[in-house]
Amino acid sequence: MTTIEAQPAPRGRPLDPYGLGRAEGLATSHSEAGPASERVIIAFGFWIFLLSDIVMFSAFFAAHAVLQTATDNGPTGRELFDPSRVAIETACLLASSFTCGLSAVATNARNYVWTQAALLATGLLGLAFLGLEAHEFSGMIANGAGPDRSAFLSSFFALVGLHGAHVSVGLLWLGTMMAQLFVKGFGPIIHRLICFNLFWHVLDIIWVAIFTVVYLIGEGR
Repeated sequence: MTTIEAQPAPRGRPLDPYGLGRAEGLATSHSEAGPASERVIIAFGFWIFLLSDIVMFSAFFAAHAVLQTATDNGPTGRELFDPSRVAIETACLLASSFTCGLSAVATNARNYVWTQAALLATGLLGLAFLGLEAHEFSGMIANGAGPDRSAFLSSFFALVGLHGAHVSVGLLWLGTMMAQLFVKGFGPIIHRLICFNLFWHVLDIIWVAIFTVVYLIGEGR
């Protein structure tokens, strides 16, 4: 009867007569993957930032929903809100979302002229939105309906003003990227352009929620 003797294992490694270590090594080699691309890493980190921003807005929405009727015998939304102006604000911001999407298409095609044109249109529409919002705020404060008048107005100015502050920061970011694109081209800022598109579209979604919860429901009350 022939006896098969196991070969001695290399020094520092345990005996493995069934080849399990070799199979494990092959499985490991097939499951290993290289590091994620820079685009994936940046997008993942920016999505975490956007989610944290949405959580913050959710708290402001909840506060306004609770305080929407706490007018302290002061003016209500029906008395303060101008539906036509709010409709124009909404149209400007939604149109800016469309032009922002066009800038993303032009960026993917590496078309410098159309990227800059679409970003410029986005910025102009965003400025128009901010101008209308500032006019609304100044008119309300001039008529004695400032944030210190009632809890309802405090929550209104806090929520809508927070969104306006985000739009202002987005426009500053947009102008900076247009200048960098003019000087350096697509290479250094391509990922920032993608992140800006995400940021701007999220602001539009939040504004649709504000338009519904604050203006439509508020005017109905």
